[in-house]
Amino acid sequence: MAVQSSTFYSCGAAQAIDGIRYAPGVAHTYCSITGNELNPWWRLDLLEYYNIYKVTVTNRADCCLAQTTGAEIRIGNSLENNGNNNPRCGVTSLVPAGTSVSFSCGGMEGRYVNMYIPNIQQHLTLCEVEVYGTGNSGTSF
Repeated sequence: MAVQSSTFYSCGAAQAIDGIRYAPGVAHTYCSITGNELNPWWRLDLLEYYNIYKVTVTNRADCCLAQTTGAEIRIGNSLENNGNNNPRCGVTSLVPAGTSVSFSCGGMEGRYVNMYIPNIQQHLTLCEVEVYGTGNSGTSF
């Protein structure tokens, strides 16, 4: 289940986990986008604790590339500050239009995976977030 700090137009949090990395047309049809706000965030609840090894983030292809820049990937079990105080796996730099970047998280344990842009007022846009890891039973996802 995914949630975000606010929603721009009809660009809800679930659009970042719908399996559609790229689609023709504008990002409103396939990306999650928060409102233009201070400290925007997006959170995935995995419902159980997992060891997270990799997170892949896909940027929009049509415009506004900076709306993914500077997003901190946070992984952990706390909902303090909406999960944005959990340990950091990485920080996105400018992701080229319509491309994906992956971050190695080394098996960080967590139920929550957050994307968080601190101390800046802007939209946070995520066209796809893919999380790879293993559960306590050894199952992979």
